[in-house]
Amino acid sequence: MGNRLALYPGTFDPFTLGHLDVLQRARELFGRVRVVVASDGKSTLFTLAQRLALVRECVADLSDCEVAPLEGLLVDEARRCKAAAIVRGIRSLGDYQHEWSMALMNQALRPDCETVFLLARPQLAMLSSSIVREVARHGGDVGAFVPAPVAVALRRHFEGERP
Repeated sequence: MGNRLALYPGTFDPFTLGHLDVLQRARELFGRVRVVVASDGKSTLFTLAQRLALVRECVADLSDCEVAPLEGLLVDEARRCKAAAIVRGIRSLGDYQHEWSMALMNQALRPDCETVFLLARPQLAMLSSSIVREVARHGGDVGAFVPAPVAVALRRHFEGERP
């Protein structure tokens, strides 16, 4: 295991077991990972403060893992904290096409910071935050798809919305 820092950016609305898997694998590759939670203005189920708290709770037992908000350009954060790489999870060809475009732009803005794609494990490839939110919205059990603190937060959030 190295001791370089990698950034793992995302909205994490909510943080899933797929996210956790990518994070754990990134720690094995780089040694240290900073999960940066975006506050990019898109509509989210949980506030930035709630998402930060949930991710922190989910990774509390992982050494060499930090959680911080991300405002502005990811490459500026990478430069500021001297990150060696940006880590992104890939579930599908559609993800790859989207992430590839972003990686090329990040490389144009900061050529010395690599983007590393980690392929989703087959058993987690169907997971997305939007699918998890939809299942939880309709009262489905998401316990097999998200860490326990997230399952609790989703249940609490949607309890008041059901008739």
